[in-house]
This record gives sequence, structure tokens and C-alpha cells, in this order.
Amino acid sequence: MDDPEKYALEYLTTFGATHVGIATIESLSGGPPSTDITYLMPEAKSAIVFAYPFDNSLIPGFLKKEDRFGFEQENFKANYLATGLSMWAAHEIKQRGHNAIPVLTNNSYRDDTPMGKYDMQPDLNLKFLAVRSGIGHFGLSGNVLTKEYGPNVVLGAIVTSAPMELTDPLPSEDNYCDNCRLCTASCAAHFVDPEEKTTITMGGVSFEHPKLRSYNRCTYVCGGFSGLHESGKWSTWSPGRFPIPKDDQGFADAIGKHLGAYAKRPDMQGGYYNYLMPFSKIYQTCGNCQFVCDPDKEVRKERYKMLTQSGVVVQHADGRLEAMSKEDAAAFVAALPPERKKLYEEIE
Repeated sequence: MDDPEKYALEYLTTFGATHVGIATIESLSGGPPSTDITYLMPEAKSAIVFAYPFDNSLIPGFLKKEDRFGFEQENFKANYLATGLSMWAAHEIKQRGHNAIPVLTNNSYRDDTPMGKYDMQPDLNLKFLAVRSGIGHFGLSGNVLTKEYGPNVVLGAIVTSAPMELTDPLPSEDNYCDNCRLCTASCAAHFVDPEEKTTITMGGVSFEHPKLRSYNRCTYVCGGFSGLHESGKWSTWSPGRFPIPKDDQGFADAIGKHLGAYAKRPDMQGGYYNYLMPFSKIYQTCGNCQFVCDPDKEVRKERYKMLTQSGVVVQHADGRLEAMSKEDAAAFVAALPPERKKLYEEIE
């Protein structure tokens, strides 16, 4: 089998990819800088894009505050497997006489921006490549929605010098997103503007995309600094109760203000180190906008109910997390000695 395109696609689907598409230098032309595949390979002609699914059976336990670590492990595993698939597919393309490089699924950022890696601009925006190559549609959350798994997939890619035949975007009428807004209601940071849209054009094809606010919102809440919803009735898996700002600048200030407190909290189970935050592990405490969503609207409603009835998370001295009612959680934190309490909420 000498055809690198045929081989790569068969390889990816054989070993677990559920959706595979191809974007070309032409189909991505005119797109944002993060769609420029020559950034990674000057001679690039094509990018193979694919989706690798999560084990969705673990989502309810995460949303109901029953099992954080189980889904964190699943998330890590899916990302590592997808990156591994990219590496092997790239290797096989190279054996057939073309250059090819794998693209990391996450946590690989450009250096050529004002703040470098801290701007968190990816080498390639795999979401943009995915919608252009027919992997899925944009949802209101900004995530890519696949027909079978919704947004609960990891996106991967291989950039290659091999010329390949592009795959078309999916018809817009097949997008199951009906603006139910359960994804935005699940986000304590209000990262996505539910009203304002932006349009991106790649290869002469335009896609409507929700406007995303500052990434500091995601860093602060998904990163675990704080997670208590404004209603006070539920939280992410973060035990933090620091105020969640209203404006973008407020999030940047809040991160700086509470960085020290975050680093001094007891270690939780699992987690990983990231070069953007080397002083402490990062843990999976959120992802609600992604996990609540499903092609079946009734499943969406049930998952949202799981989240909003899951309670508020507190942390014990040994690092254990426990979800309680709003009232019990407030009493738990109020009873902490000042040195521990200030790790989770602002005190006078």
C-alpha cells in the first residue's frame, strides 16, 4: 500500500479514530494564523485531522461529583493515545517518501505572540481544521460537535508534505446544536458570549463561531483557582470559593491575586505538571461545557441536572474532595482555621 493518504486514514480508523478528514493548504487559505499548516512544516500541503472519543460512561460520575479522578485519567489516556496515533501515522507516511509530523493534541503553544506561550495560542487550531475537513460542526460552546459523540472527543492531526484530496465540510443543516444553552449555563466563568458571533473563512467557506472571551476565564475556573457558581448551589470540582469576576481584566487580576493560595492547597489525587504553571500540579476540575453536551437533547438535560444538583466541593486537610449542600459547604469552610480558609476564599 504505497498511497500515504489511504494508509494513514485506514491506520487511524483501525486503531480507534471515529472520524477522519483532510484539510489542504488550499482549503485553509485565508484562515486565521492558527490554521497555517506551514507554521509547523514550510513544505506542508495537507493535514489529516481525526477525532478520538472519550469513554462516555465516565461522564455522569464526573458531573455528579462522584468520581473526578476516573475521568481525569480517561482524559489523559485519550490525549496520549490520540497523540500516539498521530506519531505512528506520521512515521508511516514518512516511510512512504513524504515528510510528516504529528501535532500534539493539547498544551503546545506558539512562541511568536506578545506573551509567547502564556497567550496559549496553539501551533494549529485543531477545531478550525476539524470543521473545515468535515469532522464536525461548531457548537454554541465553541467545541466541535461530532454526530455520534458530540464534543466528547479529542482532536488530533498530522501535517504532511504529501498532497491529499480534501474532505468537504459537513452540511450546516446536519448540526444538532439547537442553542439549548445548557453548555453556557454550565460554565461558571461565562467564557463564551452566548449572543455575539464571529465568522472565519477558510478556503472560501465561511463558518460562524461563537465569540470567546479571555482565556483567563478558563484558566481561573477550569484551572481550579475557583469554581463556585454564582448561584452558590453547585461548583466545579475545585474547592476554591474566590469571587468570579465579571469582566476579562478582572480574571487576569484574580489569577495573580490567588496564585499563591492555589499552590498551597493540599495535593489532590492525580493531576499533572504543566510548564505554564510549574509551581503546582493542574487537576481536571471542569470541562462542563463539553461533558454536558450530547447529540440527544434528553441526555443533555439529564447531564445538566446531574451537574446542578451535585453540590459544592470542599477539600479536607488530606487533600480529599467532598461534595456537600450549599449550606453544609459554607459551614465547613467557615469552621476552617484562618490559615486553611484563606486557601479557598477571601477573608478579612
